[in-house]
Amino acid sequence: MVISIKENSNVMSKKTVTTKYFYDLFINDTSLLDVRAEDEYVKGSFPRSINLPILENDERRLVGICYKQQGQQAAIKLGHRLVCGEIKAARIRSWCEFVTTQPNTHIYCWRGGMRSNIARQWMRETGVDIPLVEGGYKALRRSLITVIDEAAENVSMIRIGGKTGVAKSRILDQITCSVDLEKHANHRGSSFGRLISQQPTQVNFEHALAIDLLRTTNHVRHEQPLFIEDESRNIGTVYIPFAFYDAMWRSKLVLVEMPFEFRVQYILQAYVIDMLASYEAEDTENGFECFSHFLQESLQRIQKRLGLERYKIAAELMTKALQTQLRSGDTQRHEAWISLLLAEYYDPMYEYQIGKKQELVIFRGDYEAVLDWALQFDAPSSVG
Repeated sequence: MVISIKENSNVMSKKTVTTKYFYDLFINDTSLLDVRAEDEYVKGSFPRSINLPILENDERRLVGICYKQQGQQAAIKLGHRLVCGEIKAARIRSWCEFVTTQPNTHIYCWRGGMRSNIARQWMRETGVDIPLVEGGYKALRRSLITVIDEAAENVSMIRIGGKTGVAKSRILDQITCSVDLEKHANHRGSSFGRLISQQPTQVNFEHALAIDLLRTTNHVRHEQPLFIEDESRNIGTVYIPFAFYDAMWRSKLVLVEMPFEFRVQYILQAYVIDMLASYEAEDTENGFECFSHFLQESLQRIQKRLGLERYKIAAELMTKALQTQLRSGDTQRHEAWISLLLAEYYDPMYEYQIGKKQELVIFRGDYEAVLDWALQFDAPSSVG
């Protein structure tokens, strides 16, 4: 692995944190105070950030109009008129209260630092002083995109592939030098892969991927390969950055091969038993109804590729399984539609796709064999 990490930079001691220390902020889980407006934050943020704006959406819009029509000084004056008195005091209190609970907090805004500098000055007047991130959100994001691009260019990757239901993600969980793309996408990658909680924005998916790459490279030997799951470029509504996906597409493959019945039971657990539990935890009254809708809608999404006749058969099997489950709690009848989809849809599609990658396959075996093979690369770093 070749992504460079700075050694013990002690960013706490710096009043302005420059770009060469950005990686430390993410590796060390530094709390970040984002004083941009809510709309800006929703479009993109960082995992350890909290949004406590100095100008809320409507206020920022008015200041922006003033800036365009009358210039910077007039816009600054308007901002101070909008945020004064008790409004100003309340915002300062919220910032200081957060810093009290998170002492190593760093502050930033969008780019130029005007909003974060003013907020920091107001906090300093109350006796609270925290470091400022130079270049703000835009500079932090640029540094994370660089991490992804450098990994694509320099990091050796090995993909873990296999048919649906062979527990590839479980193998990744046990490998130190691995990145779980589906976890960061909050999606399992198939038509049935949606989870109850929403997927991140594309920007936030990229941030999570980059930070994971940083942390992984900080704890492993330089020469270790990075293990990832063999994914298509799109994972639900997000997509793997092109350069990184291109490097994945060219990397070697390890295939997990498990018995058909194991795969049926694995999918039954993940997509029926666990999903119902998630829906019922979210809504005890309507959980089963929402879960049923999830399964039926997921099946509908592949209707065209499945073919009308097979879709009708699968839909009928699913309906009967749901009726039985609702009546008695028995999930066994779900095995029928799962088996049908595996045998007549997912497996043929996999065989076609893997047929084009045979020259990249370097090892194949069952779950334990692949895990043992991968762990030979997984010795921890002796550096640091």
